[in-house]
Amino acid sequence: MLASKFEKLVMYSQQDVFSRNRLLSSYQLAKLHTFEVVARHQSFSLAAEELCVSPSAVSHRITALENELGFKLFARFHRRIELTEDGRRLFAKLQDSLKSLNQEVLEIKNQEVSGKLTVYSRPSIAQCWLVPKIADFSRQYPAISINILTGNENVNFNSFHIDLAIYYDNHPRSKLFCQHLMDETIMPVCSPEYAAEHDLIGKPEHLSHCTLLHDNQAWEYDSDCDEWKYWADKHNLSIDDCRSIGFDRSDLAVIAAMNHAGIAMGRGQLVSKRIKRGELIAPFAGQQVACEQTYYVASHDKELNPKAKLFVDWLKHQAKTAK
Repeated sequence: MLASKFEKLVMYSQQDVFSRNRLLSSYQLAKLHTFEVVARHQSFSLAAEELCVSPSAVSHRITALENELGFKLFARFHRRIELTEDGRRLFAKLQDSLKSLNQEVLEIKNQEVSGKLTVYSRPSIAQCWLVPKIADFSRQYPAISINILTGNENVNFNSFHIDLAIYYDNHPRSKLFCQHLMDETIMPVCSPEYAAEHDLIGKPEHLSHCTLLHDNQAWEYDSDCDEWKYWADKHNLSIDDCRSIGFDRSDLAVIAAMNHAGIAMGRGQLVSKRIKRGELIAPFAGQQVACEQTYYVASHDKELNPKAKLFVDWLKHQAKTAK
Protein backbone atom coordinates (compact mmCIF):
# COMPACT_ATOMS: atom_id res chain seq x y z
CA MET A 1 0.00 0.00 0.00
CA LEU A 2 2.79 2.39 0.97
CA ALA A 3 4.72 1.39 -2.11
CA SER A 4 1.73 2.12 -4.30
CA LYS A 5 1.38 5.62 -2.81
CA PHE A 6 5.11 6.20 -3.24
CA GLU A 7 4.92 5.12 -6.89
CA LYS A 8 2.05 7.57 -7.49
CA LEU A 9 4.01 10.42 -5.90
CA VAL A 10 6.99 9.63 -8.11
CA MET A 11 4.73 9.50 -11.17
CA TYR A 12 3.12 12.87 -10.35
CA SER A 13 6.53 14.38 -9.69
CA GLN A 14 7.81 13.14 -13.04
CA GLN A 15 4.73 14.52 -14.78
CA ASP A 16 5.30 17.90 -13.10
CA VAL A 17 8.93 17.98 -14.23
CA PHE A 18 7.89 16.95 -17.74
CA SER A 19 5.25 19.70 -17.80
CA ARG A 20 7.72 22.35 -16.68
CA ASN A 21 10.34 21.37 -19.24
CA ARG A 22 8.04 20.74 -22.17
CA LEU A 23 8.55 23.15 -25.11
CA LEU A 24 5.75 24.93 -26.96
CA SER A 25 4.16 23.07 -29.83
CA SER A 26 2.14 24.20 -32.84
CA TYR A 27 -0.91 22.79 -31.05
CA GLN A 28 -0.60 25.59 -28.48
CA LEU A 29 -0.49 28.48 -30.95
CA ALA A 30 -4.27 28.98 -30.77
CA LYS A 31 -4.09 29.14 -26.98
CA LEU A 32 -1.22 31.62 -27.19
CA HIS A 33 -3.44 33.78 -29.40
CA THR A 34 -6.12 33.64 -26.70
CA PHE A 35 -3.49 34.53 -24.08
CA GLU A 36 -2.33 37.55 -26.14
CA VAL A 37 -5.90 38.88 -26.42
CA VAL A 38 -6.62 38.37 -22.70
CA ALA A 39 -3.31 39.97 -21.68
CA ARG A 40 -3.94 42.94 -23.95
CA HIS A 41 -7.43 43.54 -22.54
CA GLN A 42 -6.69 42.36 -18.98
CA SER A 43 -10.15 40.84 -19.10
CA PHE A 44 -11.69 37.47 -19.95
CA SER A 45 -14.99 39.07 -21.00
CA LEU A 46 -13.44 41.65 -23.33
CA ALA A 47 -11.21 38.97 -24.83
CA ALA A 48 -14.28 36.79 -25.36
CA GLU A 49 -15.96 39.60 -27.33
CA GLU A 50 -12.95 39.96 -29.62
CA LEU A 51 -12.61 36.20 -30.09
CA CYS A 52 -16.38 35.66 -30.50
CA VAL A 53 -16.51 32.95 -27.83
CA SER A 54 -17.86 32.78 -24.31
CA PRO A 55 -15.84 34.07 -21.31
CA SER A 56 -15.99 30.51 -19.95
CA ALA A 57 -14.31 29.17 -23.09
CA VAL A 58 -11.58 31.79 -22.77
CA SER A 59 -11.02 30.88 -19.13
CA HIS A 60 -10.79 27.18 -20.00
CA ARG A 61 -8.22 27.87 -22.73
CA ILE A 62 -6.05 29.90 -20.37
CA THR A 63 -6.28 27.27 -17.63
CA ALA A 64 -5.35 24.54 -20.11
CA LEU A 65 -2.39 26.61 -21.35
CA GLU A 66 -1.21 27.22 -17.78
CA ASN A 67 -1.39 23.49 -17.06
CA GLU A 68 0.56 22.68 -20.19
CA LEU A 69 3.21 25.35 -19.54
CA GLY A 70 3.54 24.48 -15.87
CA PHE A 71 3.18 28.01 -14.50
CA LYS A 72 0.45 30.58 -13.87
CA LEU A 73 -0.12 33.35 -16.40
CA PHE A 74 -2.75 35.31 -14.48
CA ALA A 75 -3.60 36.01 -10.87
CA ARG A 76 -7.37 35.83 -10.45
CA PHE A 77 -9.15 38.30 -8.20
CA HIS A 78 -12.80 39.19 -7.69
CA ARG A 79 -13.94 40.72 -11.01
CA ARG A 80 -10.40 41.31 -12.29
CA ILE A 81 -7.25 39.55 -13.38
CA GLU A 82 -3.59 40.53 -13.46
CA LEU A 83 -0.62 39.11 -15.30
CA THR A 84 1.82 37.26 -13.08
CA GLU A 85 5.53 37.98 -13.42
CA ASP A 86 5.83 34.89 -15.66
CA GLY A 87 2.78 36.06 -17.62
CA ARG A 88 4.31 39.50 -18.18
CA ARG A 89 7.53 37.93 -19.46
CA LEU A 90 5.66 35.70 -21.88
CA PHE A 91 3.38 38.53 -23.05
CA ALA A 92 6.35 40.82 -23.75
CA LYS A 93 8.11 38.10 -25.73
CA LEU A 94 4.89 37.29 -27.61
CA GLN A 95 4.44 40.95 -28.58
CA ASP A 96 8.03 41.11 -29.84
CA SER A 97 7.47 37.96 -31.89
CA LEU A 98 4.24 39.32 -33.40
CA LYS A 99 5.97 42.58 -34.36
CA SER A 100 8.78 40.64 -35.98
CA LEU A 101 6.32 38.43 -37.88
CA ASN A 102 4.27 41.43 -39.02
CA GLN A 103 7.40 43.18 -40.24
CA GLU A 104 8.43 40.06 -42.14
CA VAL A 105 4.97 39.85 -43.74
CA LEU A 106 5.18 43.50 -44.79
CA GLU A 107 8.62 42.98 -46.31
CA ILE A 108 7.44 39.89 -48.20
CA LYS A 109 4.39 41.75 -49.52
CA ASN A 110 6.42 44.75 -50.60
CA GLN A 111 9.63 43.12 -51.76
CA GLU A 112 8.83 43.96 -55.39
CA VAL A 113 8.09 47.63 -54.58
CA SER A 114 11.33 49.44 -53.87
CA GLY A 115 13.37 52.45 -54.90
CA LYS A 116 13.09 56.22 -54.63
CA LEU A 117 9.84 58.20 -54.47
CA THR A 118 9.99 62.00 -54.68
CA VAL A 119 7.10 63.96 -53.18
CA TYR A 120 6.67 67.72 -53.48
CA SER A 121 4.53 69.51 -50.90
CA ARG A 122 3.49 72.93 -49.71
CA PRO A 123 5.77 73.68 -46.69
CA SER A 124 3.00 74.03 -44.09
CA ILE A 125 1.35 70.74 -45.08
CA ALA A 126 4.70 68.97 -44.94
CA GLN A 127 5.73 70.42 -41.58
CA CYS A 128 2.42 70.10 -39.73
CA TRP A 129 0.77 67.07 -41.32
CA LEU A 130 2.91 64.92 -43.61
CA VAL A 131 6.26 64.73 -41.81
CA PRO A 132 4.80 63.79 -38.38
CA LYS A 133 3.11 60.80 -40.06
CA ILE A 134 5.86 59.69 -42.45
CA ALA A 135 7.42 57.16 -40.04
CA ASP A 136 4.32 54.99 -40.47
CA PHE A 137 4.84 54.81 -44.24
CA SER A 138 8.53 53.96 -43.82
CA ARG A 139 7.64 51.20 -41.39
CA GLN A 140 5.13 49.67 -43.79
CA TYR A 141 7.29 50.05 -46.90
CA PRO A 142 10.94 49.96 -45.80
CA ALA A 143 12.21 49.31 -49.34
CA ILE A 144 10.87 52.67 -50.59
CA SER A 145 13.14 55.68 -50.04
CA ILE A 146 11.12 58.90 -49.63
CA ASN A 147 12.50 62.23 -50.82
CA ILE A 148 10.35 65.19 -49.70
CA LEU A 149 10.75 68.58 -51.35
CA THR A 150 8.84 71.71 -50.30
CA GLY A 151 7.98 75.03 -51.88
CA ASN A 152 5.17 77.42 -52.74
CA GLU A 153 5.69 77.21 -56.50
CA ASN A 154 3.79 75.02 -58.93
CA VAL A 155 6.70 72.70 -59.55
CA ASN A 156 7.70 71.23 -62.90
CA PHE A 157 7.37 67.47 -62.49
CA ASN A 158 9.84 66.58 -65.21
CA SER A 159 12.59 69.04 -64.24
CA PHE A 160 12.69 67.90 -60.63
CA HIS A 161 11.77 64.24 -61.25
CA ILE A 162 8.67 64.61 -59.06
CA ASP A 163 6.39 61.59 -58.64
CA LEU A 164 3.64 63.29 -56.62
CA ALA A 165 2.77 66.76 -55.35
CA ILE A 166 0.49 67.77 -52.47
CA TYR A 167 -1.24 71.10 -53.12
CA TYR A 168 -3.76 73.29 -51.29
CA ASP A 169 -5.98 75.55 -53.40
CA ASN A 170 -9.33 75.66 -55.18
CA HIS A 171 -8.20 75.21 -58.80
CA PRO A 172 -6.44 71.87 -59.42
CA ARG A 173 -3.92 71.98 -62.26
CA SER A 174 -5.57 71.22 -65.60
CA LYS A 175 -2.55 69.39 -67.03
CA LEU A 176 -2.14 67.15 -64.00
CA PHE A 177 -4.15 64.21 -62.71
CA CYS A 178 -5.50 65.32 -59.30
CA GLN A 179 -7.07 63.29 -56.50
CA HIS A 180 -8.90 64.85 -53.53
CA LEU A 181 -7.16 64.28 -50.21
CA MET A 182 -9.09 66.21 -47.56
CA ASP A 183 -11.15 69.35 -46.95
CA GLU A 184 -10.15 72.23 -44.71
CA THR A 185 -11.62 74.75 -42.30
CA ILE A 186 -10.06 77.94 -40.93
CA MET A 187 -10.37 79.52 -37.49
CA PRO A 188 -8.46 82.10 -35.46
CA VAL A 189 -5.98 80.56 -33.00
CA CYS A 190 -3.65 82.02 -30.41
CA SER A 191 -1.85 81.11 -27.21
CA PRO A 192 -3.93 80.92 -24.02
CA GLU A 193 -1.82 83.77 -22.63
CA TYR A 194 -2.55 86.04 -25.60
CA ALA A 195 -6.26 85.30 -25.37
CA ALA A 196 -6.28 86.22 -21.68
CA GLU A 197 -4.24 89.37 -22.23
CA HIS A 198 -6.64 90.67 -24.91
CA ASP A 199 -9.86 89.26 -23.40
CA LEU A 200 -10.63 87.28 -26.56
CA ILE A 201 -12.64 84.30 -25.30
CA GLY A 202 -16.01 84.54 -27.04
CA LYS A 203 -15.37 88.18 -28.04
CA PRO A 204 -14.33 88.47 -31.70
CA GLU A 205 -15.03 92.21 -31.57
CA HIS A 206 -11.81 92.52 -29.51
CA LEU A 207 -9.77 91.58 -32.58
CA SER A 208 -9.38 95.29 -33.27
CA HIS A 209 -6.81 95.39 -30.44
CA CYS A 210 -4.84 92.41 -31.75
CA THR A 211 -2.08 91.68 -34.24
CA LEU A 212 -3.30 89.41 -37.03
CA LEU A 213 -0.84 86.76 -38.21
CA HIS A 214 -1.37 85.43 -41.70
CA ASP A 215 0.02 83.50 -44.64
CA ASN A 216 0.83 85.85 -47.54
CA GLN A 217 0.75 82.90 -49.94
CA ALA A 218 -2.25 81.03 -48.56
CA TRP A 219 -4.08 80.58 -51.85
CA GLU A 220 -2.14 82.70 -54.35
CA TYR A 221 1.37 84.11 -54.53
CA ASP A 222 0.08 87.37 -53.01
CA SER A 223 -2.86 86.36 -50.81
CA ASP A 224 -2.00 88.97 -48.17
CA CYS A 225 -4.83 88.92 -45.56
CA ASP A 226 -7.31 87.02 -47.76
CA GLU A 227 -7.79 84.19 -45.25
CA TRP A 228 -8.63 86.67 -42.51
CA LYS A 229 -10.92 88.67 -44.78
CA TYR A 230 -12.74 85.51 -45.89
CA TRP A 231 -13.32 84.47 -42.28
CA ALA A 232 -14.29 87.99 -41.15
CA ASP A 233 -16.81 88.43 -43.98
CA LYS A 234 -18.53 85.20 -42.95
CA HIS A 235 -19.06 86.68 -39.48
CA ASN A 236 -19.79 90.29 -40.52
CA LEU A 237 -16.66 91.59 -38.84
CA SER A 238 -14.27 94.31 -39.96
CA ILE A 239 -10.51 93.82 -39.67
CA ASP A 240 -9.50 96.87 -41.71
CA ASP A 241 -7.86 98.66 -38.79
CA CYS A 242 -6.02 95.65 -37.35
CA ARG A 243 -2.25 95.42 -37.24
CA SER A 244 -0.80 92.42 -39.06
CA ILE A 245 2.35 90.39 -39.61
CA GLY A 246 2.63 88.33 -42.79
CA PHE A 247 4.59 85.18 -43.55
CA ASP A 248 5.05 83.04 -46.64
CA ARG A 249 3.98 79.91 -44.74
CA SER A 250 0.94 79.17 -42.59
CA ASP A 251 2.96 77.17 -40.07
CA LEU A 252 5.20 80.18 -39.39
CA ALA A 253 2.16 82.29 -38.54
CA VAL A 254 1.04 79.52 -36.17
CA ILE A 255 4.47 79.33 -34.50
CA ALA A 256 4.37 83.09 -34.02
CA ALA A 257 0.94 82.73 -32.40
CA MET A 258 2.25 80.04 -30.06
CA ASN A 259 4.88 82.56 -28.96
CA HIS A 260 2.28 85.27 -28.20
CA ALA A 261 3.01 87.49 -31.24
CA GLY A 262 -0.66 87.73 -32.17
CA ILE A 263 -3.60 85.67 -33.35
CA ALA A 264 -3.19 83.51 -36.46
CA MET A 265 -5.66 82.22 -38.99
CA GLY A 266 -5.22 78.51 -38.38
CA ARG A 267 -6.13 75.64 -40.67
CA GLY A 268 -7.98 72.92 -38.81
CA GLN A 269 -6.06 69.97 -40.27
CA LEU A 270 -2.73 71.60 -39.38
CA VAL A 271 -3.43 72.98 -35.88
CA SER A 272 -5.73 70.37 -34.34
CA LYS A 273 -2.94 68.57 -32.46
CA ARG A 274 -1.56 71.83 -31.09
CA ILE A 275 -5.02 72.70 -29.81
CA LYS A 276 -5.39 69.28 -28.17
CA ARG A 277 -2.00 69.73 -26.48
CA GLY A 278 -3.03 73.16 -25.17
CA GLU A 279 -0.34 75.02 -27.12
CA LEU A 280 -3.06 76.95 -28.93
CA ILE A 281 -6.72 77.72 -28.33
CA ALA A 282 -9.54 78.73 -30.67
CA PRO A 283 -10.98 81.65 -28.66
CA PHE A 284 -14.13 81.96 -30.77
CA ALA A 285 -15.68 78.53 -30.34
CA GLY A 286 -17.88 77.31 -33.16
CA GLN A 287 -16.81 80.03 -35.58
CA GLN A 288 -14.67 77.95 -37.93
CA VAL A 289 -15.38 78.42 -41.62
CA ALA A 290 -15.26 75.76 -44.36
CA CYS A 291 -12.80 76.64 -47.11
CA GLU A 292 -13.34 76.46 -50.84
CA GLN A 293 -9.72 75.32 -51.01
CA THR A 294 -8.90 71.66 -50.48
CA TYR A 295 -5.82 69.46 -50.22
CA TYR A 296 -5.22 67.22 -53.21
CA VAL A 297 -2.53 64.95 -54.62
CA ALA A 298 -1.31 65.66 -58.14
CA SER A 299 0.60 63.43 -60.53
CA HIS A 300 1.83 63.89 -64.07
CA ASP A 301 0.03 60.78 -65.29
CA LYS A 302 -3.21 59.10 -64.33
CA GLU A 303 -1.52 55.70 -64.24
CA LEU A 304 0.69 55.76 -61.15
CA ASN A 305 3.76 53.62 -60.68
CA PRO A 306 3.48 51.05 -57.84
CA LYS A 307 5.41 53.22 -55.35
CA ALA A 308 3.29 56.30 -56.04
CA LYS A 309 0.06 54.28 -55.82
CA LEU A 310 1.05 52.90 -52.42
CA PHE A 311 1.87 56.40 -51.21
CA VAL A 312 -1.42 57.89 -52.45
CA ASP A 313 -3.40 55.06 -50.82
CA TRP A 314 -1.48 55.67 -47.60
CA LEU A 315 -2.13 59.43 -47.76
CA LYS A 316 -5.87 58.84 -48.22
CA HIS A 317 -5.92 56.47 -45.26
CA GLN A 318 -4.13 59.05 -43.10
CA ALA A 319 -6.59 61.73 -44.17
CA LYS A 320 -9.56 59.47 -43.45
CA THR A 321 -8.36 58.44 -39.98
CA ALA A 322 -7.54 62.06 -39.07
CA LYS A 323 -11.20 63.06 -39.31
